[in-house]
Amino acid sequence: EPYKSELLPLWHFRTPEVAREAASAIYAKYEQYRAAADFVGMDVARKYIQMGYTRARRYANHQGGLKYNTVGEVLPIRHDAEKAESASIFAEYLGRVMDDPVYKELKSAFQEQ
Repeated sequence: EPYKSELLPLWHFRTPEVAREAASAIYAKYEQYRAAADFVGMDVARKYIQMGYTRARRYANHQGGLKYNTVGEVLPIRHDAEKAESASIFAEYLGRVMDDPVYKELKSAFQEQ
């Protein structure tokens, strides 16, 4: 729970400017957790960055973020360039996390427990 209360208020993707600020702030928290060798905090921050990417992609492809209609059929894709840019900002930060050797090492150690 302490992670959610720290990260959730930072998580926004409405515009590229907002997404840039949000991704940067969440990544700064990731770096704080990294400095403390807190893998759980690092992984929760990674999750919020990844959710920023996936949610912005959903809104980029489907107006209002709704992928399915009331009977479960996929709605037509409507491309929103602004949300797609927001998604790419989060994707850049997600790549940094996933390529981080410290994250990889701590994740491996955590999974072995």
